[in-house]
Amino acid sequence: MKRTGVCEIVLFVGMILMFHLWGHAQQEPQYTQYQYNTMTVNPGYTGSRGYPSFIALYRDQWVGIDGAPRTFSLGLDTPLKLFSGLGLSIVRDELGPVQETYFDGNFSHSLVINRKGHRISFGLKAGGKHFSVDWSRGIHKDPDVLFNENINGKFLPSLGAGIFFYTNKAYVGLSTPNVLYNEYYDETIETVGQDRMHLYFITGYVFQLSPILKFKPSAYVKYVDGSPLIADGSLNFLFNEVLNVGASYRWDDSVSALLGFRISPEFDIGYSYDYPITDVSNYNSGSHELFIRFHLMPKVLKIKSPRFF
Repeated sequence: MKRTGVCEIVLFVGMILMFHLWGHAQQEPQYTQYQYNTMTVNPGYTGSRGYPSFIALYRDQWVGIDGAPRTFSLGLDTPLKLFSGLGLSIVRDELGPVQETYFDGNFSHSLVINRKGHRISFGLKAGGKHFSVDWSRGIHKDPDVLFNENINGKFLPSLGAGIFFYTNKAYVGLSTPNVLYNEYYDETIETVGQDRMHLYFITGYVFQLSPILKFKPSAYVKYVDGSPLIADGSLNFLFNEVLNVGASYRWDDSVSALLGFRISPEFDIGYSYDYPITDVSNYNSGSHELFIRFHLMPKVLKIKSPRFF
């Protein structure tokens, strides 16, 4: 890509992120294993692994509560030549009377910033969500909401951006999922209202503790306008490039156990369990999250030590 094209991408992404400091964005699904589903969080990650990847993730939150969130996510991304990436993500999210299906195309372009090969990637995502509300679904605190007018299959466009810096051992990212004004369901007051601003910050580092053991601390901070800051901290250990064991803590919300297994260089599976540490623990048995990830990895990379993110 020519220098002028790169400058235009950088400027456009920067303008979107700056505009979002005064804008609003849709209510986004929550993930515990965000480090395996990174493109959904930050479009700058798209294609950064250097080979095509496919991931499917299912989350069942607050099991035992009628109308609790359930999320199913599909993602596919691939590098495009040496410095760009393309991706597609589809997310189905259910909460009480609301069903939302997100469709997003992702594009990234990276710049090599030093002789060590460290990169900074600028990503864009564009698409929309299919938004439906059926007030007869679920249990409501206010029975009068049953008389609200349903919303059937409304399409709401979206446009987001992200910046992602990464090396073979570390990453830092800042992103926003959407800068357009849309509608969302507020479960607290049981009504459809105006979107709120979202900003995501992610970071992590991989330590080689021994020839067979890697350690990766990571963090995920989510800012939502008008809500308390959401912060996750995770500690993961990778044994012999096969078994991943970890734990995470979501500030003033839950603790989680994570388990992953690399069946082959191309195939990963993982599971996490969240235990709530708030009063909501009296009404549910926790949250479950399961993912499957498949890589089309070149043979030369199968011999080398794969990245831990």
